Amino acid sequence: MTAVDVVVVGGGPAGLSAALNLARARTSVLLIDAGRPRNAATLRSHGFLTRDGIPPIELRKLGRVELEAYPDVRIVERAPVTRVFRDEADFVITLGGRAAAALGEVRTRAVVLATGLRETLPEIPSLRSFYGITLFSCAACDAWDLRDRPLALIGETPDLASRARLLTRWTPHLTVFTNGTAAVDAVDEAELAASGIAVDRRVIADLEGERGRVSAVRLADGARVAIDGGFVRPVWDAPLDVVADLAPERDAEGHLVTDRSGRTSVAGLYAAGDVAAPGPQQLIVAAGQGARVAAALVHDLVGVRTSH
Repeated sequence: MTAVDVVVVGGGPAGLSAALNLARARTSVLLIDAGRPRNAATLRSHGFLTRDGIPPIELRKLGRVELEAYPDVRIVERAPVTRVFRDEADFVITLGGRAAAALGEVRTRAVVLATGLRETLPEIPSLRSFYGITLFSCAACDAWDLRDRPLALIGETPDLASRARLLTRWTPHLTVFTNGTAAVDAVDEAELAASGIAVDRRVIADLEGERGRVSAVRLADGARVAIDGGFVRPVWDAPLDVVADLAPERDAEGHLVTDRSGRTSVAGLYAAGDVAAPGPQQLIVAAGQGARVAAALVHDLVGVRTSH
């Protein structure tokens, strides 16, 4: 059996930041990382002060190196958490794979969920070949590098028109592809057209391009629309089966509902980063949430009332 003050589940910016700030508050921490980050395909991350343009994997490596300076932090990589439940005053965490044999059952006073989200992309054969290179999901992160180019926005969700309006901050040359769905209604299409944004409702056969650089959307009727990059709207879901026994409150999109300091509806269970409402965000925001959760958690552990 392993016993620590806090278990952090997830080794991205939110989890690493939470672990760092907990360690500096003399809290023993076990950070468990499954090692499957959603942004693994992304070559460069942006908007993180002093680290603009850094590969996301490199950012995670730097964070782990910094944590090595703290003797009360232990990092376990490629370790899937299989269940989190309560046993009297403690949380109990079970692991899969080799970590189960190495650590046994893990008991802790508090848990920080920083697991991020899973994403499902539209079913377009070559999409993954361009994703993270010239096709992205986050406008705030990547639109600057595609500014003023002819771009595509591909998606099948009801918020597609809103995302198109946002992208006009960076380019006036935008085509929205609904891939044969009714993602954009007639009212939104008219408003987008008035702003110079085209809506193409045809089914997409595939994307064209070489070495990660997308050059065209090829439609099922044989037509081609030339582009020089673009954005995709994935469908996200939160991997929260492991806390099903705790039944924390979730919003309509499936994200964990928290207060402004990351406390969930379950005492002692906290959330930071994309898994918490409102969902996907920039890395620097996720890291900030991790720091805020750590501050609130330390106050809670010692019973100090705080405005956090």
